[in-house]
Amino acid sequence: MSGVSVAGIILAGIIIVTGIIGIWAIKPNKKRDVSIFYGKKYAHRGLHEANIPENSLPAFERVRKSGYGVELDIQMTKDGKLVVFHDNSLERMCGFEGHICNLTYEELGKLTLGDTDEKIPLFSTVLETLQDVDLICEIKSNNGIKNDNLCAKVYAELRKYRGNYCIESFSPFLVEWFRKNHPEIIRGQLSYNMLKETKQTVLINFYCTHLLINVISKPDFIAYQYTDINMLGYKICKKLYHPLCIAWAPKGAEAIAIAEKEFDTVIFEL
Repeated sequence: MSGVSVAGIILAGIIIVTGIIGIWAIKPNKKRDVSIFYGKKYAHRGLHEANIPENSLPAFERVRKSGYGVELDIQMTKDGKLVVFHDNSLERMCGFEGHICNLTYEELGKLTLGDTDEKIPLFSTVLETLQDVDLICEIKSNNGIKNDNLCAKVYAELRKYRGNYCIESFSPFLVEWFRKNHPEIIRGQLSYNMLKETKQTVLINFYCTHLLINVISKPDFIAYQYTDINMLGYKICKKLYHPLCIAWAPKGAEAIAIAEKEFDTVIFEL
């Protein structure tokens, strides 16, 4: 047998083994009953518009009256308060150069959302406002990709909530905390095409894009950007394992209709 042939066999073997490991790594959690989340629409950061900021109490009040579910974002302040806010920086929404994790809740109270008088709300207040609205909670990794204290605080609030809820995160380690500590809670792995991102290493972006991080989080559902359905990891995961697939975040009727054809559930914006 020639040296070239041996090298070819070895290469083929490496490719096959790598493929098998990849298919194993993207496998989600074993099938559980997630039927309460199928076929529904969740308002992305509440029902917001020009004079009603995203992730504000009025945006959540509108959701409660609409019949939709809601998706929101959770972070933790410097003094350990859970608040609902999306961005890592306060600049876009509050015109302030700073970060939630570096300010106390009292300090945040001096800021307003956009050109309104609305404040960044506490997570507990948002839950009281929503009452029993179906809820998807994204746990942001701005407090760190691993943060047991954050996860424990989120759980403590959610366990008192009257409505249906689940958690999701881009960080597989935050999702993993719920898998290990409260596996009864439905959990999801967020992702999208990160291959052109520069915030993390190329390898990490590759793993996240193709859902190879599922081996850590073992999610019950995949929440994927609706425009990135051709990513190989997503396609393989959906084809082989048939998890609940949730789209984020089409905006407008046309985009929502496109997302509904591909996904089981949609997190949308009007």
